[in-house]
Amino acid sequence: MRKYPLVTGSIYHLMSKSIAGYQIFNQPADYQYLIRALRYFSLRTQPSKFSYFLKRDPRVQKEGFEAAVQGLAEEEGSTVQVIAYCIMPTHVHVVTKQLDTDKISSFMNKTLNTYTRYFNIKHNRLGPLWAGRFKNVPVKTTEQLLHVVRYIHLNPTSAALTATPEKWPYSSYREYISPQTSDYPLTHTADLFEMTPEQHKTFTEDQQDYQRELAIIKHQILE
Repeated sequence: MRKYPLVTGSIYHLMSKSIAGYQIFNQPADYQYLIRALRYFSLRTQPSKFSYFLKRDPRVQKEGFEAAVQGLAEEEGSTVQVIAYCIMPTHVHVVTKQLDTDKISSFMNKTLNTYTRYFNIKHNRLGPLWAGRFKNVPVKTTEQLLHVVRYIHLNPTSAALTATPEKWPYSSYREYISPQTSDYPLTHTADLFEMTPEQHKTFTEDQQDYQRELAIIKHQILE
């Protein structure tokens, strides 16, 4: 697959697969670890190693992880804007906007490497976990972005892991359709979409339009 340059101010669909389709997310704690890593490594400044911050940082112990990271984001800013994500048993989708030069690569590499260390320690394993460098493709229009986000949010239903996308807890879909339920949302989309949560839910779950979507975003899909 062609490698696209990562341009500041642009939006990209990123995807990374496990080696040989190996299932690398097996328990809720596994998914949660990666989601927290996405949140942490989007920060402009990380005060310590992720494992230390997660378990020992005084701010985390006092406020909780999400509140502590949110506080750091407000103080220091972020290098990428996470627009959407979906974590599947064998792969990860993330849609991001690059805010600082050359930071998407750092964000993804740190996130994936951190999860590799976590997984290898947990399973007494050595070696790589991901099938090469993450893939990326630019998302150039608002229409493409809407369809790409819907595509990744529908991954769990397409794979028959759940009946509806909102029942899959390891994606950003719930933040889209019920934003009031999260005090510390990972995704930030207010400047990108004009849809209400109800409109987004209807758009996402409109299966009749799904095949047409695939044609519209065929160059943005990563599988």
